[in-house]
Amino acid sequence: MPLTLLNWLLAFSPVFTILVLMLALRWGGSKAGAAGWFVAAIVAVLRFGATPRLIAYAQVKSILLTLDVLYIIWMALLLFHVADEAGAVRVIGDRLPGLTADRMMQALLLSWVFVSFLQGMGGFGVPVAVVAPLLVGLGFGPVQAVVMASVGHGWAVTFGSLATSFVALMAATGLPGEALAPPTALLLGVASFFSGAIVAYAGTGWRGLLRGLPAILILAVAMGAVQYFLASSGLWTLGATGASLVGLLIAVGLTRLPIYRNAHTDEHVNGMDNPAALTAEKAPYDGRRRSLRIALAAYAVLIVLAFSINLVPALDDLFNRVELTLHFPQLETAFGWMTPAEVGRKISLFGHPGAILLYTSLISYGIYAWAGYYRPGALRRIAANVTKGAVTSSLGIAAMVGMAVIMSHAGMTNLLARGLSESVGQVAYPLVAPFIGALGAFMTGSNTNSNVVFGALQLQTAQLLGLNATLIVAAQTAGGALGSVLAPAKVIVGCTTVGLAGQEGRVIGKMLLYGLIPVAVVAALVWVLAALHW
Repeated sequence: MPLTLLNWLLAFSPVFTILVLMLALRWGGSKAGAAGWFVAAIVAVLRFGATPRLIAYAQVKSILLTLDVLYIIWMALLLFHVADEAGAVRVIGDRLPGLTADRMMQALLLSWVFVSFLQGMGGFGVPVAVVAPLLVGLGFGPVQAVVMASVGHGWAVTFGSLATSFVALMAATGLPGEALAPPTALLLGVASFFSGAIVAYAGTGWRGLLRGLPAILILAVAMGAVQYFLASSGLWTLGATGASLVGLLIAVGLTRLPIYRNAHTDEHVNGMDNPAALTAEKAPYDGRRRSLRIALAAYAVLIVLAFSINLVPALDDLFNRVELTLHFPQLETAFGWMTPAEVGRKISLFGHPGAILLYTSLISYGIYAWAGYYRPGALRRIAANVTKGAVTSSLGIAAMVGMAVIMSHAGMTNLLARGLSESVGQVAYPLVAPFIGALGAFMTGSNTNSNVVFGALQLQTAQLLGLNATLIVAAQTAGGALGSVLAPAKVIVGCTTVGLAGQEGRVIGKMLLYGLIPVAVVAALVWVLAALHW
């Protein structure tokens, strides 16, 4: 297809449809994704020469990619609700502020380190919903609480939720995780420092930030290094979880230092809003005291299982023997755009991260039941909460994956990449790439969706410009991770939990002010690395 303005606009029309429906008309991801899929199919057939056979095979491919991602999403939500129903999440969140009277350290513990730990385990809007009320209960204002909890965990999104977003990125681009993980972890590790700094400033102002800089630097280096090591070693599913666990341990140690142990006179609400009237409920459900060690059992089980299955050769071979995979023929449009024959996405039924989450959930449920932490009807409530949390996002992901695969197989993604490469240029594009990822996450509410929609586009644009493709694709998911916390869909969840329903616009304004800073930092770093031919 010739690169003309009309053809480029038509190729962009599915993405534009999603943008308009989600941002202007406030449609949800599932409805907007379905509309984007429909537009992509119509344009692919009528303008780009896609045949019914091509569309059919593209959808079978997209189903495999969708299953790969949804396997993790459903099981991650299952594990979270198994722990949450037992009161384990609340126990951990309640115990942390009691370690120090320093509000700045309380802010870092809850809305940077603990919220990132929750992102590592579950994600999908849950971290802010859990942490924001805890912050409000400590006297932070409701706007503060949502902003701090949201911005604080952006760095942990890509390798959080058992690396759902990263798995989607690999599926969308075909690039191996071993190549993508190091640059992605590097960019997010740098962003981590700025996430922590913003939390400290938003919570306690400039004086609190200056006092907290040594702690922020220590924690950022530690968490960034651990995430880099785990991701680069092939354990990207544990990247954010392992990093934030180490961060929790170090942060607890820092609270023993005299400078971070006691309250300070410079602590205030930073003028963002008034101290909250809402009081967070402190008793975990039935009022019974829970053991912190038992509360952490689920996460200990997950770490043991994940490390064992991935690092012990005999177990790795045993659990990954059964794979679901399909072979696809060569596909071609009427205008000659060809997709070669290939093997579809391989899904290990018993060694998949989703399977590991399932094993962990079953074992953890047994531990919490043995400890007497569940009330009658726990299984029914767990099942209902998992279904409620996963169905809508699953439909949206399925539709957007289907749309992205159609666009790729019809040559629409390639045409978009050619237009971007010729208009932006090699020098400036590294600055743009993270913002494209952030835009995708902002409009879809998910780093996973952003990677699906824009991953292949970023890859092909980088190849056309002669840039390091892995660096640009890493910039896509890093920008998407940091931009996902600004998405209206996630902000609404946080606002609902602190009594700000209907005031989301006020919060989003503050979110954009703070949240775009880490994205800009990542963009500058990508530009420098690209200039150095890294």
